[in-house]
Amino acid sequence: MSVENPKTPSWQFQGLWPHEIAYLCLLATALYCSQIHTAAWPELLYRAAFLGAWPVLWYRCREEWQQLPNRGFFLLLAVLWFPIFDILGISTFHVMGTTSLFYAMFNDYTAPSVDDGHCILIPFVVMVLVWWKRRELAAQPTGLWWPGMGIVAAGLLMHLAGFVAQQPRLSMLGLLTGFYGLMGVAWGPHWLKAILFPYFLLGFCIPVGEWAVPISLPLRILVATIVATISQLGLAPDVIRQGTQLLDAQHTFGYEVAPACSGIHSLVAMLALTIIYGYLNLKTPWKRVVMVAAALPLAVLGNVVRLCLTIMVAEMFGQNAGKSVETNFGFITFAVAIGCVILLGRWLEKSELNRAEEAKPLTP
Repeated sequence: MSVENPKTPSWQFQGLWPHEIAYLCLLATALYCSQIHTAAWPELLYRAAFLGAWPVLWYRCREEWQQLPNRGFFLLLAVLWFPIFDILGISTFHVMGTTSLFYAMFNDYTAPSVDDGHCILIPFVVMVLVWWKRRELAAQPTGLWWPGMGIVAAGLLMHLAGFVAQQPRLSMLGLLTGFYGLMGVAWGPHWLKAILFPYFLLGFCIPVGEWAVPISLPLRILVATIVATISQLGLAPDVIRQGTQLLDAQHTFGYEVAPACSGIHSLVAMLALTIIYGYLNLKTPWKRVVMVAAALPLAVLGNVVRLCLTIMVAEMFGQNAGKSVETNFGFITFAVAIGCVILLGRWLEKSELNRAEEAKPLTP
């Protein structure tokens, strides 16, 4: 007798509940309106989307949530933890007009003069990863673990230092460190170990800003040097490099290896991508490390390909065509890098499968 697959309930659409569809509309609206810098309400809308994500995540993970002990205790700790950073988050009230660290974070993410727009998406990506691994997390041995209070204390000290020194980034690190410790107190070290990899992604919520210059500038120079060398081998023999600029011999046209294209932005995006891929698809720790370590060369490779294509088009069809490629085809950087991530990941996954098959005992 055959068993038919259960049909999707009529109140679901593509596996989504009505409240989840409504939430996705709210999230999309919040992300779109976050680019409006002349009003305070986009921050409130984003805050509503962030807070609304928690009940949506709970409903998806409600069975696993019921398996966890100390749920009320954890919620109490969280309710006490977050208002500290909303009420006494930053000491530069005269500059920001508020003491909320969360407002300062949103302001940093959406400021037009910085390149930290990726930060606004990271919390939602981490929530999706937690949902994806919910059964694995729920299977961990759990229980009260009071040494976790040491992690919470470290987070408080970071926040205190950031508050006194007027360094919101240090307070952001304290916020994340302390919340990680609260989970440890409620559910123990095994839970902390299991959730460390996706939780680490929240580190990308800390805007790098001017701190990225010591990393970004050498990356830009490296990309410019590689592209100039390739061009001089035959692609465009008259191309010369001046710092991060690529010029022809007559200085009639030039391209700037901009920070947003070939600096920290590409590296952060590739780091996030390789961490997510390694967490979801690789089991062996050293293979995850290899995947994450590949972020730097892959970010460089993607930008080299894009700029070489830009110069090739400029040589064939003129500088205006090259400028059009440079302006409108930035996705090439990530297309090349993502393709390489998939190829590397498939190779690492295949080696895992091969070793697993070799380890299987031969049946008589």
